[in-house]
Amino acid sequence: MAVVSIFVGSMYGNADNLAAEVKKSLVAQGHEAEVFDSGALKQVKQADNILFVSSTTGAGDIPDNLEPLITQMQSKSPMLTGKKVGVIALGDRSYGETFCGAGKHIEQVVKELNATVLKPRLDVDAGEYFEPWEPVEPWLKSWQQGL
Repeated sequence: MAVVSIFVGSMYGNADNLAAEVKKSLVAQGHEAEVFDSGALKQVKQADNILFVSSTTGAGDIPDNLEPLITQMQSKSPMLTGKKVGVIALGDRSYGETFCGAGKHIEQVVKELNATVLKPRLDVDAGEYFEPWEPVEPWLKSWQQGL
């Protein structure tokens, strides 16, 4: 089974709660998982399987606790070749073009760093799903098949 590092960007706790549920599900499937509510570039470099779970703030921005890691990834450009990555983005479609902006940005960064994105980013609309686990569960089951 695989070891998954989950990096979370959250302002009000919804992404944190979802990351805990994702970890619980991965562990139940026999994987090891660790949640990081902030991250260091070293942790990303050491991980083989990475899952980003992020809400979106402001005008499509990455939450404050995850933004420094993504900025480091962009500026230092550590190649993520061979690393399997997934992105779960939380947002509200009523915000138009900035809907799930943080997740879109994170996915763009990991692709530029040559990570293997196992499944396209999952965008979860808070206007449609008060509890994001409903759309996340089938996506996660499919994503982990690639581990």
